[in-house]
Amino acid sequence: METLWALFVLFLKTGLLSFGGGYSVMPIIEQETMTRGWIGPGEFAELIAVAGLSPGPMATNTATMIGYRTAGVAGAIAATAGIVLPSLVIIALAAAFSMKLFRQPWFRTLFYGLRPIVTGLIIYSALYVAFHSAPNSLSWSTLATLFIAATSFYGLVRYKWHPVKVILAAAVAGVVLF
Repeated sequence: METLWALFVLFLKTGLLSFGGGYSVMPIIEQETMTRGWIGPGEFAELIAVAGLSPGPMATNTATMIGYRTAGVAGAIAATAGIVLPSLVIIALAAAFSMKLFRQPWFRTLFYGLRPIVTGLIIYSALYVAFHSAPNSLSWSTLATLFIAATSFYGLVRYKWHPVKVILAAAVAGVVLF
């Protein structure tokens, strides 16, 4: 029982401090788990590799695997609950607060006014990554990617295709073209 509580508290603190994504808290998790003797150096590297390949958030996957290795299923539950709880509470509070604000006309106007800005930032990020990953080359794969993106956008806007269908179609197109 003491180990379960220690797992919960460790990952609760980690969840509270996890700004910047899962990789940013890996040194904290590594130090804390190795200090307690829960995980060895080679084991931690393996856990990171598996957590990175698994679907879902990196820190949550790592917490779950460390909890399982340390105290079985109960440990996995305790560690996962600890790392997820801070985010869950913050999201619940933010949702409750924003629902109250969303009733205000000025907030709805502000919220909808941010949509084009967010869209612009996403497009900028995509273009930045695209042009900085291969600054002086316009290859067939770049053109194929742009074609898939443009076709997806056109289908979403013009024909109101469901986003899941667009994602699946884009995936099939990617497999065929690449």
